[in-house]
Amino acid sequence: MDLSAIVADIAAEMADAPDRGRPADYIPPLAAVDPNRFGMAVIEADGTCHLAGDAEESFSIQSVSKVFALTLALGAVGDQLWKRVGREPSGSAFNSIVQLESEHGIPRNPFINAGAIVVADILLGRYEPREALGELLRFVRAAAGEDGIFIDENVAKAEQDTGFRNLALASYMRAFGNLHHDPHVTLGVYFHQCALAMSCRQLALAGRYLAAGGVNPTTGRNVVSAQRARRINALMLTCGHYDGSGEFAFRVGLPGKSGVGGGILAIAPGIASIAVWSPGLNERGNSQLGTVALERLVQRTGWSVFEPR
Repeated sequence: MDLSAIVADIAAEMADAPDRGRPADYIPPLAAVDPNRFGMAVIEADGTCHLAGDAEESFSIQSVSKVFALTLALGAVGDQLWKRVGREPSGSAFNSIVQLESEHGIPRNPFINAGAIVVADILLGRYEPREALGELLRFVRAAAGEDGIFIDENVAKAEQDTGFRNLALASYMRAFGNLHHDPHVTLGVYFHQCALAMSCRQLALAGRYLAAGGVNPTTGRNVVSAQRARRINALMLTCGHYDGSGEFAFRVGLPGKSGVGGGILAIAPGIASIAVWSPGLNERGNSQLGTVALERLVQRTGWSVFEPR
């Protein structure tokens, strides 16, 4: 199987795709990104890297960062985290407040906004705000083996200026006692976390521990236990695309986490870590062409977790 040719062919197909979705328009820096951008990186278990398109261009990973924040928070408090955040698909939009009323301020899962805000609050139980962000940045850089990953302050400020719904979510959970810090402080960490910027290549590198049973293949060190890596992958499969998670599992069949910056991190356990980026989103807030590209990759490689081995 010539993976480089497959990745190049998919990128060429995406360059000609007429339906590219629409970039997120409620965060001005994201709205300004060229919708014709497309990047793809596939990094195999042995470290072989296959790149195509704009795979070396940095972009705002947004909610893909929730995977790394969850990994850190689990390292800090372990399974105590699940007393404050559920593990079920929401079936609702990523920024919905509806379920918090009937479920007493407990978010359905750590990948919707409410759940990720609680995860940020958990990190604040161990670190001061700047320390929490510094620890997250160190973690992602170490996982990727790259120092060029950064927090885009312009994006973070734009999120703070427009994040009224997230403030409502945080305030509502604070009223239920499920947020332990000032909502503005917790949201400051959350907004900066979402403003992490990296390329497809760097993102695929950072996610390799989830494809390798919790081990960083470059250093040979355990990032998380094999069981925890498996469980994070399970949550990515069932909850990583919000109310489009079932459709993504149906079409792609890989654990994946999307972000409104147009990025998707996908994991083929034991095989590869994959990152795609195309800024245009579908109606569920997931990358339109990124999803199509991953579907075509799985069709040509047989990497779906539902394929017989």
